[in-house]
Amino acid sequence: MKAAAMKTIHVKDAVGSVLCHDITRIVPGGDKGPVFRKGHIVREEDIPTLLEVGKEHLYVYEPQEGVLHENEAARRIAAATAGANITLSEPKEGRINYSASCMGLLRVDVPTLTRINSLGEITLATLHSMQQVRPGQNLAGTRVVPLLIEESKIVALEQLASRPVVEVLPLQKFKVGIVTTGSEVYTGRIKDAFGPVLRDKFARLECTVMDQVFTSDDVEMTSSAISGFIRQGADMVVVTGGMSVDPDDKTPASIRAAGAQVVSYGAPVYPGAMFLLGYVPTAHGRVPVLGLPGCVMYYKASIFELVVPRLLAGLEVTAGDIAGMGHGGFCSGCGECRYPVCPFGK
Repeated sequence: MKAAAMKTIHVKDAVGSVLCHDITRIVPGGDKGPVFRKGHIVREEDIPTLLEVGKEHLYVYEPQEGVLHENEAARRIAAATAGANITLSEPKEGRINYSASCMGLLRVDVPTLTRINSLGEITLATLHSMQQVRPGQNLAGTRVVPLLIEESKIVALEQLASRPVVEVLPLQKFKVGIVTTGSEVYTGRIKDAFGPVLRDKFARLECTVMDQVFTSDDVEMTSSAISGFIRQGADMVVVTGGMSVDPDDKTPASIRAAGAQVVSYGAPVYPGAMFLLGYVPTAHGRVPVLGLPGCVMYYKASIFELVVPRLLAGLEVTAGDIAGMGHGGFCSGCGECRYPVCPFGK
């Protein structure tokens, strides 16, 4: 990289120049602090302020061909790496933040992110991929390490980022059918507690619960209820209860009997190990059917929060995806749940 020349110029000739050092203002009996930071690009409106703090001459960088200021470098990095539904901040001290412009699922191209951060003198940091995010939430930030950087490094990054590195996938508003199994609920011996929890969870995701159907521990009755929701146009069906290995628990068999192709029965997620995901083929695609274990009813965050947002984002969840949830899929049981701030579920 060509060394950028540092020179002294009169403040009135400094417009467009890059400051080499902080400019400090001292108020007698008051505060002392920088009025302009190192790297600031001097504007016409800054001249009176500089003169007020006693700066008639400044140390500035002389622009060099093939060298970028940190703010311009950050703008180009952000433009190359930010995808759909991302809002970019203005540079502040060389850094640009990325925020979500809608509720959705954050997706990060982690291999490309790693290659970018391996270029040297470039930094791009993000939240964990595949987590639900809210509008306005900060997701990532980027800046270069030096005040000035070779343009060739930014060009190399732009060539690496052939597709978005950070993006937000909007969540679709599914119509959901709930099938609650178990003779004890079906006969009224105990009151159902799962339905209200699921209605609240889906309402937070802006999904519509079509209805809740109760069935006994009978494969034909439960599979018929699942199929009925699909015929009525459900985008997803969730089945609660009966997910253990107890001989009376027939939910997995009922989901298969409804025509579901089971992707995974069991997940390396605590809470949520006794989870089932299958897809029922239809004329218009495939409808996901989820067998939810009882822990979904008791925990604020569980396998539900890891899988359902992916499905609402239009992603096909595979057996490999579920196997990969083991990394970060352990809840330490720290007391008051702070999901999604908690690392559980990434």
